[in-house]
Amino acid sequence: MDTVRDLLNWRSLRWKTTLLVAVACCAIALTVGVLVHRSTLARSMNDGGAKATAELDRAVEDARRDGGPPEGLETSPAAMPAELLDRLRHGPGPSTGHATWYDGDGPGDHPRMWAARMDGDRPVAIAIDMTSDLLTRRALDRHMWKYSVLALGVVLPLTALAAELPHRRLRRVARTARRIAAGDLAARTADGREGREGHADRADRADRGGRGGRGDEITEISATVDSMADSLLGRLAAEQRFTADVAHELRTPLMGLVTASGLLPEGEATDLVRDRVGVLRVLVEDLLEISRLDAGAERAELRPVPLAEVVEESLARTGLPARFTPDGAGSARTDPRRVDRIVANLVLNAHRHGGAPVEVAVTGTTVTVRDHGPGFPRELLADGPRRFRTGASERGRGHGLGLTIALGQARVVGASLSFANASDGGAVATLRLPVTDGATPGRRGGVDTRRR
Repeated sequence: MDTVRDLLNWRSLRWKTTLLVAVACCAIALTVGVLVHRSTLARSMNDGGAKATAELDRAVEDARRDGGPPEGLETSPAAMPAELLDRLRHGPGPSTGHATWYDGDGPGDHPRMWAARMDGDRPVAIAIDMTSDLLTRRALDRHMWKYSVLALGVVLPLTALAAELPHRRLRRVARTARRIAAGDLAARTADGREGREGHADRADRADRGGRGGRGDEITEISATVDSMADSLLGRLAAEQRFTADVAHELRTPLMGLVTASGLLPEGEATDLVRDRVGVLRVLVEDLLEISRLDAGAERAELRPVPLAEVVEESLARTGLPARFTPDGAGSARTDPRRVDRIVANLVLNAHRHGGAPVEVAVTGTTVTVRDHGPGFPRELLADGPRRFRTGASERGRGHGLGLTIALGQARVVGASLSFANASDGGAVATLRLPVTDGATPGRRGGVDTRRR
């Protein structure tokens, strides 16, 4: 389907190249055709003029020798073309003694070539038929146009086929760039041999190509895209290592702070210290979890579980009020611990950044968490959740890791997590889990989990 759509795209480089070649071929054929036509016409006029002049001289000499009336000669000026007489009197006639004139408007599409000279004090002329010459020139013109069209019909498909190779290479570069933009930093445009090159080798090859080394422009673009992906992948890996190192380095002193805060005497200041230490501990644990998700170290333990019960227990552990509605909830093949983490993060995000009431619904293997606040910001809907970015100020404060962790855990269990805004206001997060083979969904009534 994509191939057909690409073939029908008249703005593609393939058809632009074919059109350019077609225009060039037509221009060349027209130029050559005009030049050949004019050259043939000029030669025909010269040959016809020479033949008419020879016939005229022969007829005049025969008339003088025989002493009879000039046979085949025209002696009446009124029967001669006016242009012929004008040339004879004022053109090249006085110097050469002869004048010729091509009469293309002969009777019955039969052109004639006139030749005239002065015989004493009177002009004499003769006309020879040029029909065969006209038919020959017309046949030549037809053959030139016919074979020009035939050559164009052969050249254009060959041009389209020849343009397919660079066009295919450019499409591969475009597909790779789109995959990189979508987050697949392992995508490369190079083949297996080039794919084994290191980042420095690829960057050096791209630099050599830019300075006129071997390889065409498409090869240079491909090498540049691969080098860009290598650079992005390296920077992302460095960022992930930095996050993991910072989280691990903070964990040891943090445990000391947790222990020390537990030994402080009860009081308002102690409560404040314990609260801030608790927030810091959650942040460090979130950073460690994100580093494991980024490194691909998380592995799901999938098994069939009753989804409604898992979600209800997760809501109970959060201790946050929410309207829970299991409607046709069934079994899902997933990791209940990770589903618990996802649901808890979504509910916590709804309370922290949204507005009451928070509603959680389970339909089949789909979990929906909705609040009635200002909704998700446009940046989040367009680009997805980003760490350390909470979006609009009206969504409240936070470090922006909750949705990032929920999205990462959803990928681990093979689920999809989408974000949208309800038409009547509020943010809606939808988690879709795979269905267990042979599972039969059940129905339960609504439960209001408003635990304090």
